[in-house]
Amino acid sequence: MRRSPAPSSCVAARFGGRFGKHDRILAYSAGMSVAQPARALHDPDGQADVAALIPMVRRFVYSRVSDRAAADDLVQETLVRVLAAAGRVEPGMLEPYAIVTARNLVASMWKEQDRHRRNQHRIVDLRPPVAPDENILQREEQDAVAEALRRLSERDRKTLVAHEVSGQDTRSLAAELGLTAGAVAAQLNRSRARLRVEYLLALERAGTLTDRCRPVLFAVSSGDRRRQREVDAARHLLECGLCEKLSQPLLERGQRSDNEVRIRIHADADIVRARQGARELASRLDFSRTDLTLIATAVSEIARNIVRFAGDGEVVIELLEEPRRGVCIVARDTGPGIPDVEKALADGYSTYHGLGLGLPGARRIMDEFAVVSEVGRGTTVTMTKWRQEG
Repeated sequence: MRRSPAPSSCVAARFGGRFGKHDRILAYSAGMSVAQPARALHDPDGQADVAALIPMVRRFVYSRVSDRAAADDLVQETLVRVLAAAGRVEPGMLEPYAIVTARNLVASMWKEQDRHRRNQHRIVDLRPPVAPDENILQREEQDAVAEALRRLSERDRKTLVAHEVSGQDTRSLAAELGLTAGAVAAQLNRSRARLRVEYLLALERAGTLTDRCRPVLFAVSSGDRRRQREVDAARHLLECGLCEKLSQPLLERGQRSDNEVRIRIHADADIVRARQGARELASRLDFSRTDLTLIATAVSEIARNIVRFAGDGEVVIELLEEPRRGVCIVARDTGPGIPDVEKALADGYSTYHGLGLGLPGARRIMDEFAVVSEVGRGTTVTMTKWRQEG
């Protein structure tokens, strides 16, 4: 009696010389070992013929079963059954036998799935369970939406409801309000931005707000970069914990720019993230390897200053196209500030005994460098590296 191949003998090549991952599994399930392909070709049990059926059976099953895991199982089961019947099948009829076997297995699977779907309601409750606090949360959200709408002006509220709920278009609204369609669209955008902010404030039950909170959140919600700079939104988000928390969903809802990376700086690990982020983003502009190293080094030094002296801040890296291609880095913190900026930028000045370059070194290796600091409020460093053309 012929001995079966050892379980450790796995198939490493497709019949004819090249096997994929699934072919190895299938050939093994068929009892074939390709460690000795020459012997398999003359195997009286027909194992070589069965292995040659693998591509055909796979194509047949894959064209009818979309789930690849289930399809692989069906292919293997087909080959096992064909191998078991190989001795009884007439010469030249192994291929049709394999097709019929595969078709019957696929049909059986479809019948089983259909039976399971028809009887599923008898064994399991398909209704999703209701969380104990789901109704409470839903009511809170509805109340927040109602409160947010109430905080809008009557004109903004009516226009927004007419457009979003009733489906009235901007042209008919413009005719009613005596405005252009473009002006109505701009008003709707401002109303949506304000509604998002008021909804979050109502949901958070935010009580005490400063005079700057709402203007900053509105600027963030609308995505107006110019307005964000006017209200110094970035610094306020570093200083105000509530606005920093509420700004996250407002920032996430907009599509993030591929040309900007924003990294919060708290610890030494963030210095590494900032350095890597600057290098990866700047590499898209084909900076030289030397310039990439200089940019990463400058970012590392500025981020290290935030960790050492402020403890909290952020680094924003942005690619520039105008007036020419380059990278701009803005680092902000809420630390004690620098009493004498001119002295801090002097070569050789350092407030700690380390091996870093400090502000003077970072300024030397960048093309443009500016520091704005206010004692008790923090420091903003802006630096730019332009790509050398040609």
